[in-house]
Amino acid sequence: LNRKVIDEVLTVEEEEAMEISRRLAREEGILLGISSGAALAGTFKAASRLAAGSRVVVIAPDTGERYLSTELFK
Repeated sequence: LNRKVIDEVLTVEEEEAMEISRRLAREEGILLGISSGAALAGTFKAASRLAAGSRVVVIAPDTGERYLSTELFK
C-alpha cells in the first residue's frame, strides 16, 4: 500500500453505512452491502467539502445479496 497517494482516510460508523445501504435499496432499488454503504457514506462526507460542479467517483466493493437474511435488510 503506497500511503503517499492517499489524501485522506475517513471514518464511518457501521450504522451509518447500513443506513446508506438501506436507503439506496429503498429509494433507488440499488442493492449494496455494508462495505459499499461505508464507501458511499465517506464519499458523501468528502463531496460535501468540494466546490459545486466537482466530480466524484466511488467504487462499490460489494452487493447486498449476501445480506438479505441479516439485520441489514429487515
